[in-house]
Amino acid sequence: MTASVAPRRPIAPNTRMWDETGLITFSLTAGSAFLLQTMEPTISAVVDRHSTFRTDPMGRAVRSLASVMMWIYGGDEALAEADRLRHLHASLNTTDADGVRHTALSSGPWAWVLHTGTFAFTESAEYFSRRPLTAAEKEAYFQETLQLMRNFSVPAKEIPASYAEFETFFADTVANHLVATATARDYLRVIRSVAPPKQLPRALRPAWKWAVTPIGRLQYFVTVGTTPEVARQKLGLTWTSSDERKLRALGWLIARTVPLLPERLRYFPIAYEARRLERDRQRLRKMIDMRPL
Repeated sequence: MTASVAPRRPIAPNTRMWDETGLITFSLTAGSAFLLQTMEPTISAVVDRHSTFRTDPMGRAVRSLASVMMWIYGGDEALAEADRLRHLHASLNTTDADGVRHTALSSGPWAWVLHTGTFAFTESAEYFSRRPLTAAEKEAYFQETLQLMRNFSVPAKEIPASYAEFETFFADTVANHLVATATARDYLRVIRSVAPPKQLPRALRPAWKWAVTPIGRLQYFVTVGTTPEVARQKLGLTWTSSDERKLRALGWLIARTVPLLPERLRYFPIAYEARRLERDRQRLRKMIDMRPL
């Protein structure tokens, strides 16, 4: 697989990635992306050894979300964030129970993290937008992702040249490379019943459980529903036609409710502030261009 990609540079405003990644609906399909990551043997081994998703699930989720928002909305700092993550993962290597050595920055697993994001984006449009993406829109979005992959120093050999090639590659990887790992099963267990933050006083933990249990069940339901059927089968997960209808109904409601929210509530904070700043810059540019000479 080969692809021509531009030099490293921040994601530009007014792209689909800029307009939609920061929406609060991003979190709905982020679960299936991470699940697919934990089914990749090297990622699973590294996550199992080094991640805090079992002991500090909320902290881990918040940090991951903030990092993703930086990738898209951080401007020049987006490249610094990509470099920070590469530096962080450079030492996250481990050997599994079978004696196989796993390196976090191996090109295939490193690329797979971003490929699952592409899948999650299109899957989100399938369920949580007013209409799914057309073939042309999928291709246009995929071409935008090439810049993100370049920013993360993903080798060209790991990047399909088109969305059609990506679909073939993705389906083959899910069918023939991903496996049912203990890490993936632990992740499903964790999101279904999210443990309270360590700093939460013991007296407040019953209230925490009461508050987050419905959220955890919803996240589990959406994660399973937006995971490819082949991956569900590997994990022994059931998904009925009734489940599918419920997810579609939920998606219909979300697609018509979220656009009515004020922008400050539609977007995660980093995304909102970046979009606001960009509008301010555009207004300043307009005034500069109109100045008397």
